[in-house]
Amino acid sequence: MSAAPPRVLTVAGSDSGGGAGIQADLKTMLALGVHGMSVITAVTAQNSLGVQGAWELPAEAVRAQYRSVVDDIGVQAIKTGMLSSAALVETVAELLSGTDAPVVVDPVGVSKHGDALLAAEALESVRERLLPTATVATPNLDEVAQLTGVRVEDEDGMRRAAEAILAYGPRWALIKGGHYPGDALDLLTDGKEEHWLRAPRHDNTHTHGTGCTLASAVASGLAKGLPVPEAVRQAKEYVTGAIEAGFALGAGIGPVDHGWRFRTP
Repeated sequence: MSAAPPRVLTVAGSDSGGGAGIQADLKTMLALGVHGMSVITAVTAQNSLGVQGAWELPAEAVRAQYRSVVDDIGVQAIKTGMLSSAALVETVAELLSGTDAPVVVDPVGVSKHGDALLAAEALESVRERLLPTATVATPNLDEVAQLTGVRVEDEDGMRRAAEAILAYGPRWALIKGGHYPGDALDLLTDGKEEHWLRAPRHDNTHTHGTGCTLASAVASGLAKGLPVPEAVRQAKEYVTGAIEAGFALGAGIGPVDHGWRFRTP
């Protein structure tokens, strides 16, 4: 009998197309050698063209899933994704604050196709309740603007964005510059040390699920006991390969390839 691998819990929405959400999270966790578990916060009707519908689960269903997993199986890291309402944000923040495990908060605001995934009235709850629970917060530039009002146009802007996010209480901020021209440049900082992560930008439009994948990869590294900078470095390497291998699916934006390492000679 083998020993159980490190355990990671994703608290996020379901993507019926399989490219993002808990489906992307669990694929990432499997690819990186950890045991993935899930708390589903919402069900979406979603494909390569966008989100056709979303149905939020009741807070008591989210709480019951979380307690069921954490109280019996335990976790070495937790990742949060789509939390569409203030009620869900506050429920999850309360649960996280009582759990002794590193937390990666991906403050999902909009989908890859521009569909809103977070109610406007939930933004204050994300700022005041959810971000303070985070070991690492992983906003992209649109989410930075949504949460802080900071609009990034250069590297100094990424520093300002990180300062604004850190002011809400996460230990580390990972500002994802994937929407910024040039190389795919991210900034990881705790307000004292800076780590700039640069990767070539691949000419591939099939990038659905990148944010979920990166946050889950960071959580997987933390569950293995890696320090935050190394967990983020390895996660960036993994997601860069997944973007390069992204493939067409349906008539719109295809997903990244979570299993790219299994297919590399």
